Amino acid sequence: MQNPNRIRQLLTDGKTVTGMLLFTGSPMVVEMMAAAGLDFVIIDMEHSALDLDRAGHLIRAADAASITPLVRVPEVDAALIKKLLNLGAAGIVLPHANRDNCAALLKAMHYAARANRELMAIALLEEKESIADLDALAAMPGLDAFFVGPTDLSMSLGVPGATFEDPKMSAALDTVVATTRRHGKHAMTLIGNNLNVEYGRAIAKRGVQIIVLGTDGDLFVDAIKRMAGVKE
Repeated sequence: MQNPNRIRQLLTDGKTVTGMLLFTGSPMVVEMMAAAGLDFVIIDMEHSALDLDRAGHLIRAADAASITPLVRVPEVDAALIKKLLNLGAAGIVLPHANRDNCAALLKAMHYAARANRELMAIALLEEKESIADLDALAAMPGLDAFFVGPTDLSMSLGVPGATFEDPKMSAALDTVVATTRRHGKHAMTLIGNNLNVEYGRAIAKRGVQIIVLGTDGDLFVDAIKRMAGVKE
């Protein structure tokens, strides 16, 4: 049985929630994320080899561990999205969000969302055009959160690899926070390109309620690099 969407209540209460992107496809990693205190996991079907069958196992593992399972899809594939929601996904993350594909996502989620009002639709903002059009996107009923994708957005803004300490990236983040607040939505981003607790806290203090720490691979490599210092 699918658990309630915990992160919806936490966000309503004004809390900051944290999670990770999952590329490896291991249910045990999902369980470890939950044990470590994360609030959600994003099962990545855009940049990994994960298929529907594996996604189903990961959703069930997340449900059993009481961590909210979200899925990043490659594009709006209505049949795939309906199957993921039937399997128990608590929300869908849509890459390269714009007005057209967001409308298509909401249509694909329509019937499931009517039956389960806790489902979340999350727009991933990866181009400067999406930031410029954010007021219109945030006004769309049914979109819950707006995820600033720093890697692709930095390239779109002409500052490849920049963090939110860069003036252009910082201004984009401020726009997203202010616009989402005005529309009663939530700002979201990833700090995997700067795995530093203080940096993450600074992002949260700027009004980002949903923080993705990085991919499972990002954090695994970071931990190994730090522990490899025993050789020195």
